[in-house]
Amino acid sequence: MSNQKNQTFVRRLGFALAGLGHALRVERSLRTQAVVLALVVVLLIVLRPGPLWWAAVMLASAGVLAAELFNTALEALADHLHPEQHPRIRIVKDCAAAAVLIAALGAVAVAIALAVHVARR
Repeated sequence: MSNQKNQTFVRRLGFALAGLGHALRVERSLRTQAVVLALVVVLLIVLRPGPLWWAAVMLASAGVLAAELFNTALEALADHLHPEQHPRIRIVKDCAAAAVLIAALGAVAVAIALAVHVARR
């Protein structure tokens, strides 16, 4: 296994894209979230909100995707290290899933705020 710290930026970017590609292949929820993000971008193009709304929506969306990727990585590591079910591993996995839920709820809050803003224009 190579040391990723001393690699070029392009090579490290390749590692990150490989991880994203793997997660998209194996995680249905990540694929669903990616499709939702694409639809949200189309909706933003149609609604044409200001740049701060774009930033808020993109940050919220990135937070959801990042949380899902961390959850995927943590679950894969936990399953590799301890393939049998274990109560403490279950707690770790449940907490990681809760992080995704919290990020998603934050994104929904941004979406509601945007909808209210658009409705009042």
